[in-house]
Amino acid sequence: MRTTLICAALAFGLGSTPALAQSGEITIWSWNIAASSLKATVAGFNKQHPDVKVTVQDLGNQPTYDKSIAGCAAGGVGLPDIVSIENGEAENYWSQFPDCFVDLHTLGYTADDQKKFPDFKRTELEVGDKAYAMPWDSGPVAAFYRRDFYEKAGVDPASIKTWDDFIAAGKKVQAANPGVTMTNADFNGDTEFFRMISNEQGCGYFAADGQSITVNQPKCVDTLAKIKDMKDAGIISSADWGTKITNNTAGTVATQVYGGWYEGTIRTESAGENGKWGVYLMPSLTADGPRAANLGGSSLAITSASKNKEAAYAYLKYTLETNEGQITMLRDFGLVPSLISALDDPYVSQGLPYWGGQAVWKDILATLPKVVPSRGTPFQSDAEIIMRAVQTKYLGGGYPDAKAALDDAASQIASATGLPIK
Repeated sequence: MRTTLICAALAFGLGSTPALAQSGEITIWSWNIAASSLKATVAGFNKQHPDVKVTVQDLGNQPTYDKSIAGCAAGGVGLPDIVSIENGEAENYWSQFPDCFVDLHTLGYTADDQKKFPDFKRTELEVGDKAYAMPWDSGPVAAFYRRDFYEKAGVDPASIKTWDDFIAAGKKVQAANPGVTMTNADFNGDTEFFRMISNEQGCGYFAADGQSITVNQPKCVDTLAKIKDMKDAGIISSADWGTKITNNTAGTVATQVYGGWYEGTIRTESAGENGKWGVYLMPSLTADGPRAANLGGSSLAITSASKNKEAAYAYLKYTLETNEGQITMLRDFGLVPSLISALDDPYVSQGLPYWGGQAVWKDILATLPKVVPSRGTPFQSDAEIIMRAVQTKYLGGGYPDAKAALDDAASQIASATGLPIK
């Protein structure tokens, strides 16, 4: 049974700002390593709020989305106090169910609080003057590579500045390491390479204001064409999430290009490869081009159905808005901070044994301020489904060129969403 909130005029490290002593219970829905990272913050939170019991339920990624959408549709019935929401899906919630989640401003979330996070993380979480969720983890893209495979091929990762460099290096790595593929991509079930490289180039499915379709603009066309170059060069093999992990552990892949959160996946799922992996910046389309993008990342939102909103907000403040909370998740599970001040935490500059002594977080997190915001909009799912099919057809030779493929994608997205093509 949840108890009521007990208020008291206390302060807990926020200067003269009044605070509330919370008690009772809060429940959070999340998934996989994300859920584990939230559990890791509870001990620190309870040092400040010993009378709040926090329960993190690991439902899995898709079930969290399905159950929370269903709960919103039912007027909040069955929802927990806090829901984990992926940024790319966030606008699906706000557009369909604007009353399902609390405007955090009503609980004390100020403009100064908002400025503690980069703009690209807040783009999809705020509508007008309302803030429906607080940024959690981000996904600054990096290339995770096997040092031994590169060294055997005589490839210096510092020399890889463009995707053409990556292709040339891949051919060398594969020639020197029989049975090893340069990298993997889930061509059957995802568009991760398209989304990463197009974001790097400042292009995406939709315009920054979310009011028009931009997927067939020049930088997106260049992106899709380069992905086909990589596939045609034979340096990418198709692999889904689980197969990628298997390949990492089996030593049959030399590089995984992914959001920074993949550090925790490699380190925990392939623990026996200690010291063999390293990190370098993602390549660009040109030698002087941008080398920063974001893939993935989530937020935490408080449901309107919560009976303990103030305690839930106190948990968000500790977990997401303190270096202690963010670094706990980074250190234990590789969840990448969105909190800007966390970039200066001493842990970020430490060399990590698993990564051959490299200070990987210093390199990865340094790209965060350079990431271009990319809107998911309420139509992200529609666009993604269409783009997966177009990508498969294009890579199989079904279009004369990348421009024709993306013109088709833009036309289909326009039909599905009613938005104009810019």
